[in-house]
Amino acid sequence: MQNDEREDYVRVLDYLPYGHPGDSRPVYQKKPIVHSVGEHHFTLLELIPKEGVVPKPHKRAYVGEGDRNEIDHVKRRLRYDELTHGAKIELPYVLEKIVLENEDKFVAFFNKAQPLTTRLHQLELLPGIGKKLMWAILDERKKGDFKNFKDIADRVKGLHHPERLIIHRIVEELKDEHVKYKVFTR
Repeated sequence: MQNDEREDYVRVLDYLPYGHPGDSRPVYQKKPIVHSVGEHHFTLLELIPKEGVVPKPHKRAYVGEGDRNEIDHVKRRLRYDELTHGAKIELPYVLEKIVLENEDKFVAFFNKAQPLTTRLHQLELLPGIGKKLMWAILDERKKGDFKNFKDIADRVKGLHHPERLIIHRIVEELKDEHVKYKVFTR
């Protein structure tokens, strides 16, 4: 992972006090682990918490350079299928928090999305957006930039929860690492 792709903050998805369930070592040899998702690039990470720290799901934790309060170190990157069942369940809820807290960044996607090819537009990568809805978004965008998710939903008929489309796309990109066009993850 290059420096510009590193995550400074993550959100906790799951805490495993006795390590990974698939680990066959005796309990006294296992260390607690945390499954998390990065706030910037949505990188899935396995972390080792500091001694005596029990991170709660959805909690924000610092994993960047320098002193860390709760996390000792990043153990490794994870693939979606390596997440625990609990982490997979929490992922959409944690992503929703991240997306809503960074609303400006994701609204800017709707304001700046461009064609990828002569037949495919970035907006069409969002689940549920076809040609008709894409043209409706582009027509409304010509009248002025969107200000927030509510503005998008109010102005574009048939698009009710744009933040959910973004969350579904992020999960889709995390599930399939070979997806052709990555919009939100790297």
